[in-house]
Amino acid sequence: MSWLPFSFGSDKKVYLALDIGTEVVKALVFRIDRETKRAEVIGVGRTRQKIGNMQNGAVSDIAGVVASSREAIALAKKKAGVKEVRKSIIGIAGELVKGTTTTVHYDRVNPTIHIGMQELRMIIEKVQEKAFERIKRQLAWETGQDDIDAKLINAALVDVQIDGYKVTNPLNFQGHEVSMSVFNAYAPMMHLGALGTIAKDLGLDLMSIAAEPYAVARAVEVEDMTDFSAIFVDVGGGTTDIAIVRSGGLEGTKMFAVGGRAFTKRLAQVFNITFEEAEKMKIAYSFGQLPPEQMRSVADLFQEDCHVWLGGVELSLLEFAETDLLPTRIFLCGGGSALPGIKSSLLLEEWSAGLPFPKNLQVSYLQPKDIVRVVDTTGELTNPQDITPLGLVNLILIDELDEEKMLSGLLRRSMESIDKK
Repeated sequence: MSWLPFSFGSDKKVYLALDIGTEVVKALVFRIDRETKRAEVIGVGRTRQKIGNMQNGAVSDIAGVVASSREAIALAKKKAGVKEVRKSIIGIAGELVKGTTTTVHYDRVNPTIHIGMQELRMIIEKVQEKAFERIKRQLAWETGQDDIDAKLINAALVDVQIDGYKVTNPLNFQGHEVSMSVFNAYAPMMHLGALGTIAKDLGLDLMSIAAEPYAVARAVEVEDMTDFSAIFVDVGGGTTDIAIVRSGGLEGTKMFAVGGRAFTKRLAQVFNITFEEAEKMKIAYSFGQLPPEQMRSVADLFQEDCHVWLGGVELSLLEFAETDLLPTRIFLCGGGSALPGIKSSLLLEEWSAGLPFPKNLQVSYLQPKDIVRVVDTTGELTNPQDITPLGLVNLILIDELDEEKMLSGLLRRSMESIDKK
């Protein structure tokens, strides 16, 4: 769900998912099959970013990102056999992209009256006003600036209870107390403006901007989502994005500025080589292709860096640990997750001992096949680094099928009214 308007046409239209990463731009051309309720990826394009294009997951050189994106899109269109694709979704990351779940408890004056649309709209507005003020305070505290302009980019209903009983849609129910929890993701207007400029320069019709950890967490579906709890860790080039799902609801997201590029910079510094040479060394190390002595030296360096990275993971999880036990299942994805030592470091007891995990952790990699409603017809999406763009595809699929049209519309309109105040 997004604050941006959606407009869909015939089944023959194709769409574009653009994942603008710190290291690589990934473009997926896809179409929607309404009968099977699946999305089909028909073209894939990847282009490496130039060093100065991105910083900590955010755009730092618009012209450079446009050039890289144009190349990736052209490759994806060529493989898909299409001349034009305009309808698009773009992912956004970075430390100032915030996602949190806010809960409001509302006591109804007359519990015998059925909940109508006007009352439901009023409850949602109370939730969203509280969430917006919370995010503004958090951004002000982190940046030291009181006037940062933030915008809602994604919203999802996490939980609704009436007198303690869980419902999926409170409309027409009776009861005394309504408890509503809504997940909201916000981003600074500066970042959104940069992405809007990029989309315009690329000639794209920007349907949605999505917080990437939100997209990843929503892409995984199991038979009984109410029993599903997990921690999603997306290790990118410039940032690590974390999303927490409890009992099927997305509780919040965190990001910190340590990713695969930090490991590359460490190699360049220690071995006195260029960034490009260090990147090749890192990749060779990942595949075990360095000489034995060099493999040991790099392993020692990465062990130290993984310790720093784990500190970021621990700090990110502390806020979610204040109210409840943390999920014990951790799913890894992103290009940086393939680095040797990332998975094994998460299994070390020393870093998790200070967090409320109820039992031993289970750490595994997300694979494209886990995104069950998105089908890759190209055979090119084969590893965890492809999860984020597939998650973006899945968000468009959800909106295209209008699966959450009424509630998402209320959420979006409530924030639009707040923005005008």
